[in-house]
Amino acid sequence: MEIFNMATATLTSKGQITIPVQVRTALGLETGDRVEFVEMEDGKFSIISASKTVHDLKGLIRKSAKAVSIEDMNLAIAAQGAKAG
Repeated sequence: MEIFNMATATLTSKGQITIPVQVRTALGLETGDRVEFVEMEDGKFSIISASKTVHDLKGLIRKSAKAVSIEDMNLAIAAQGAKAG
């Protein structure tokens, strides 16, 4: 893993930190936004902006080439459930 930039923050007695401005800018964070701390390997964490709306997610998943009925979905769910049980 290559490190491009490093920023430091101090933990308060209440367990709070202020995210440095360069990190907030890089993540596109604004006042009131939420972040997620995702555990990676070797005790490292990634900070991810969790303030995206459903509209921001548009286009991340491509449309299925074939339409699927509710009945087909229910059958697939039941089949997967039978495998897990």
